[in-house]
Amino acid sequence: MKTLSLCIAVFALLASVSNAYAGDVSIQSLPPVVVKTIPESGATNVDPALSAISVTFSKDMLDRRYSCVTLSKESFPTTTGGMKLGQDKRTFVLPVKLEPGKTYAILFNSEKFRNFKDVKGQSAMSYLLVFETKK
Repeated sequence: MKTLSLCIAVFALLASVSNAYAGDVSIQSLPPVVVKTIPESGATNVDPALSAISVTFSKDMLDRRYSCVTLSKESFPTTTGGMKLGQDKRTFVLPVKLEPGKTYAILFNSEKFRNFKDVKGQSAMSYLLVFETKK
């Protein structure tokens, strides 16, 4: 049921964005999007020794502004430090401790929590990172 609610929220958000930007479609006018994550979303053989999750956006981002949303307590990784923005101003790194044989899910921004923002203050589109660690 949570998955269905999340899908409906994402589709509603996409519809509102497409209506808001119908006439002005450019890299500058559209919100930032996730262009890369480590590990990749959908990966099923992630080394549980991985000590950090990173998310890279399409634009320079504001520092100390982020929303890592939990889908459930069980699927959110244990953090071992605070999230930091890298020197490229696009990549955030979250130190973590992962367990073997577990599925993790993190939502970067959501309909309610929208603190990942570009330097112009525009909230990034939501992105769901889901991966599994090897046993």
